[in-house]
Amino acid sequence: MARYLLSRILSLFFVLFAVSVITFTLMHSVPGGPFDEGKQRLPEAAKANILRKYGLDQPIYIQYAKYMWNALHLDFGIPYQVPTETVMSLIRKTWFITFQVGIMTVMLAFGVGIVVGTVAAYRRGSWIDTGVTFFAMLGTTLPNFVVALWLILVFAYGLKLLPSGGWNEPNDWLIQGVFSKDWILPVLAYALLPMAIVARYTRASMVDALQSDYVRTARAKGLRDRNILSRHVLKNAAIPMVTALGPIVPDLITGSIFIEAVFRIPGLGKYFVTSTFNRDYPMIMALMLLIALIWGITYIVTDVLYAVLDPRVRLGGTMQ
Repeated sequence: MARYLLSRILSLFFVLFAVSVITFTLMHSVPGGPFDEGKQRLPEAAKANILRKYGLDQPIYIQYAKYMWNALHLDFGIPYQVPTETVMSLIRKTWFITFQVGIMTVMLAFGVGIVVGTVAAYRRGSWIDTGVTFFAMLGTTLPNFVVALWLILVFAYGLKLLPSGGWNEPNDWLIQGVFSKDWILPVLAYALLPMAIVARYTRASMVDALQSDYVRTARAKGLRDRNILSRHVLKNAAIPMVTALGPIVPDLITGSIFIEAVFRIPGLGKYFVTSTFNRDYPMIMALMLLIALIWGITYIVTDVLYAVLDPRVRLGGTMQ
């Protein structure tokens, strides 16, 4: 276990290095720059001073070496679009909000999706199974911003039960708790797609497990269905579910530009787009490294959980 984790952590550092090289090369090879003239042309001396200030007048390999040296010391520079902040402080402030929305979305999507998928598999062929299948198909085809607009029209403007969006202060969740009305519509809109995916994978895994030989043997021995589900089916069905559903988590906790825009949430999602349009090199690099790090950690955790759920699997890639 320890040797495997060490090898995966070392490979994660190699992945981060490769992502940094590719991202740095691509963003500097795209025509245009962060300080190119718009409608108002800058004097050449002023533009040269700006480029010199941010080190953009140096060769690209020197820029990369300086950036990575500073990044190793957790200094990712100053975002060009918000020069009064540092990249770290901006990410820390905005991602904290996005992370809260993402964690509650994960809890709702996986909690409801697993329960609904399990019931559908156990009642396979019934009207419950048909309804869950229809819900899953609907959830995977509707864009989340369309769902968000419908929820606002019904619950905010129609029934006037919930706020349509907005944000009072960054620590609103810590003050009001997880039952704040501000969170209900964004989390519901954001959770529909992953909830449908979780329900589909859960149902498929549960159906396969329920049709296996060990379930028939357990029923022949007179075990109750409740015991069969809790002791055998759920554990075996969780193995493919962990592998398939693990990658959903990084997408949810890194933000959605559509959900944050519709509900006016000042999270990290909008910077995924604005940093690209504004050629904000420090912000682009930091966000790409953050995404690669979260994805790498997710796959490591998924592999460990897979080995824990299935004792036959060794983390070296062989079977016991």
